[in-house]
Amino acid sequence: MPSVCFYFQVHQPSRLRRYGVFDVGRRHDYFDARLDEAIVRKVAARCYRPMNQLLLELVERHAGRFRCAFSISGSAIEQLERWAPEVIESFQALARSGCVEILGETYYHSLSFLASADEFHAQVQRHREKVTELFGTRPAVFRNTELIYADALAPHVERLGFRGVLAEGADAVLGWRSPNFVYAAPGDPDVRLLLKNYRLSDDIAFRFGDRNWEGHPLSAEKFAGWIHAVNGCGDLVNLFMDYETFGEHQWESTGIFEFMRRLPDRVLEHVDGSFVTPSEAIASYAPAAELSFPRFTSWADAERDLTAWLGNAMQASAHRSLYELRDAVMRSGDADLIEDWRRLTTSDHFYYMCTKWFSDGDVHKYFSPYESPYEAHIGFLNALADLALRAGA
Repeated sequence: MPSVCFYFQVHQPSRLRRYGVFDVGRRHDYFDARLDEAIVRKVAARCYRPMNQLLLELVERHAGRFRCAFSISGSAIEQLERWAPEVIESFQALARSGCVEILGETYYHSLSFLASADEFHAQVQRHREKVTELFGTRPAVFRNTELIYADALAPHVERLGFRGVLAEGADAVLGWRSPNFVYAAPGDPDVRLLLKNYRLSDDIAFRFGDRNWEGHPLSAEKFAGWIHAVNGCGDLVNLFMDYETFGEHQWESTGIFEFMRRLPDRVLEHVDGSFVTPSEAIASYAPAAELSFPRFTSWADAERDLTAWLGNAMQASAHRSLYELRDAVMRSGDADLIEDWRRLTTSDHFYYMCTKWFSDGDVHKYFSPYESPYEAHIGFLNALADLALRAGA
């Protein structure tokens, strides 16, 4: 039976308040702390607290054989420290178990690699320092924002000291190949690639509670059987998803917690069943081949590319204008100004400006605090205009 590698993304953005044109030059409080607090408390109650407790129980019940990994953005860490410190303590308990790996990423969950290598390196380093401070571990595997990856990222990952990186198992990249193997980055063979099995991952993350889905209801026994069916055609099944899948996107009433409680039993009852962290997967399995990602992929939307954040003119223009201010902001030496600018680099601000329709549009609308993408764009540009005045740009 292939090994199972669970990875969960934990992220909460600093959301913009309704910042109007008449606020520019008069007020510098761009962010809505009350909204952030309300959301993080809600998600902590529905997901983070009960799910962390469940994972601790699974680690203990299976004597360390159940294993998984998290990446936790710096902005999520800051909000949890402020409004739900008990959740940070439970993540620390998971890390101390030795069965849970904490991955590296950009501190602000940003698209910085697409715009500024210097900013990308700075944010990754800040996140590494925060993870080391809180969890006593130095991240060895990297997860870029929303699994955004291309060949160009590999040398930076290696230079920053990471042994591997997570990426989307996109059909356009894989072709006839399977996502169920470890791969090597061409030109940087010491960088290992772990690819999301999006079909099985999305069965949990998106389809679990859908009564019209042909796989409904999804039991632990059924899902373990699907994993077992990979045997002979892969070494591991990478199940990558938002942590908020549990209790927030898939409500408790769907049975998602009970499913997760039972799944390790069904996997581990096989004599060769196992769970691994990303670092353990890299150490355990030799790469099947080199695999090139000539263009950027992500785990977002049907296209699995960058269009969720940069697919229309207002997104691209806003992102470009933001990074055109970087030099002036950094020269200022103003810590508050730099922090405000970096909080604006969070990818969510651009995600809210997406104008896609149909199923992808529904997903964007679900996550957005705005009535329309145009409202998101106007508020962001107003904040950016005030920030430019403060930077003297």
